[in-house]
Amino acid sequence: MKIAIAGAHGQIAMHLHPLLKEDGHTIRGLIRNPDHGNELREAGAEPVLCDIEKEEDISEAVGNVDAVIFAAGAGPGSGKERKWTVDRDGAIKLIEAAKKNGIKRYIMISAMNVEEPMGNEVFQVYQKAKSEADAALRESGLDYTIIRPGSLTNDSARGKINLDTSLEPAEIPREDVAAVIAAVLKADNTIGKQLDLTTGSISIVKAVERA
Repeated sequence: MKIAIAGAHGQIAMHLHPLLKEDGHTIRGLIRNPDHGNELREAGAEPVLCDIEKEEDISEAVGNVDAVIFAAGAGPGSGKERKWTVDRDGAIKLIEAAKKNGIKRYIMISAMNVEEPMGNEVFQVYQKAKSEADAALRESGLDYTIIRPGSLTNDSARGKINLDTSLEPAEIPREDVAAVIAAVLKADNTIGKQLDLTTGSISIVKAVERA
């Protein structure tokens, strides 16, 4: 399978590339900084320069692929404006590119409880942006899966998760999120679903099968 990933130099995506390559997939990694190209190649992805924040039409960068994954984010140090232009608008641009290129499968990395904004002003804007992006994908007509992790950590993968339509907030290592995305890509039973994700007691394979 050919896959395009927006936000390909992000922490989750960099864990994801080797997993996808190991499964035999070909990866187009969309990045805005050319200095990150070698890191992507080492991880198993083909770097494609594309600034999803500034470019109106990203369909050419996405290319002729079988699935797209939105793993981009403005990052914790960014202001309110970039939450809209990256976390919401970037996701919507990827939806439009998928439609234009005839790509049906779309996997979104979102976050838990974004419909109920809380925290400081910037974080609330982030949650609203993610909520609107999720809604746009649900209404897109694409074969979507929205994965909504709890609080992300850089702990080593545990390989045991909870994956369901509604979970209590908890942590999850980024490495496990990447493994879930790789598994979901092969699981048609997850199409049309929005799933919360936390560390739990079920193996990733079984949790995805039961989703």
